[in-house]
Amino acid sequence: MDFFFPLLMAIAITAVLSPLIRRLSIRIGVVDQPDQRKIHQEAMPLMGGLAIFCGFWVPVLFTQALTKELLAFGIGSLLILISGIWDDSKDIRPWIKILFQLAAALVVVLYGNIRISFLTSLFDARPMDLGWFAFPLTVTWIIGLTNAVNLVDGLDGLAAGVSGIAAITIGIIAYMEGFQTAGVLALVLGASAMTFLLFNFHPAKVFMGDTGALFLGYSLAVLSIMGLTKMATTVSLFMPILVLGVPIFDTLLAIVRRLINKTPIFAPDKDHLHHRLLAMGLSHRQAVLTVYGVCVFLGLSAVGISLLPTGQAMMAMFLVTLVVLYGADKAGVIGRKVGENRAKQDSAAVAADRRR
Repeated sequence: MDFFFPLLMAIAITAVLSPLIRRLSIRIGVVDQPDQRKIHQEAMPLMGGLAIFCGFWVPVLFTQALTKELLAFGIGSLLILISGIWDDSKDIRPWIKILFQLAAALVVVLYGNIRISFLTSLFDARPMDLGWFAFPLTVTWIIGLTNAVNLVDGLDGLAAGVSGIAAITIGIIAYMEGFQTAGVLALVLGASAMTFLLFNFHPAKVFMGDTGALFLGYSLAVLSIMGLTKMATTVSLFMPILVLGVPIFDTLLAIVRRLINKTPIFAPDKDHLHHRLLAMGLSHRQAVLTVYGVCVFLGLSAVGISLLPTGQAMMAMFLVTLVVLYGADKAGVIGRKVGENRAKQDSAAVAADRRR
């Protein structure tokens, strides 16, 4: 039970700091103004992610040995936090955030030696050393997931809940596989994110902003490398993708959708999973809880698959992927024409947001 005390600290610190940071954000004018792409109808205080950051790092620094790996993770997290606060307060250009993310990724890869160093063969379960390819693969994974979590931060409580469920899943599997440090870190992150929901679930009192979404994405990326990719099993290649399936699949499907519709890949839209659920007539809370359900399904699937022999694990992974793609297609996330039923979707989304 070496994780019990840090979990309690994470819950207490996040619960105490969240309302304080809310008041600070309002006082200094760091608020999110509504526009046509956003669901909320009034200005909302940002920087709630600072409570998640402190709720994670304070108990970690008090209870865990400061290894080179952990120090690199901390420095990288601080860089991400700075870029998030800067963006929440000044709305900086995307390329500046990418530079911060690149620096944060390089710190953990080069200084902390946290990297995806091998993949397990699908045929004979032998580990295959990635050599020099480990560097670009790890950096791409960290930057990609950091932004993927930020993209799902579109409804009250969505990013916090999705990240919390993913972190808890990583913690459980890491413990099962003997990676106790990664397990403790992931569970503490999950506790902090889930506690933040007390103030962020619909109707939210405070938003996490880029301060929180980027930090959660970065932390999940690093912890998934520390706790999942080192598994000496064939499914270790797919396990992080399965656990973090919602932000990863939502981002990939957004890219596919924009390619099909011949629109710029980085152009914003209202066709992410949570937007489509609102357009189907679900209320704000129902849409968020539905995504939670998908995350729990993927998390439980990952835990179960990690216990199966190689052949059965691969078959289970294939079936889960089919279920996810079928659900995404039914929700209209894949291949929907731009502008199709747009007026109907927008009016349904507004009506859903107003329902309690």
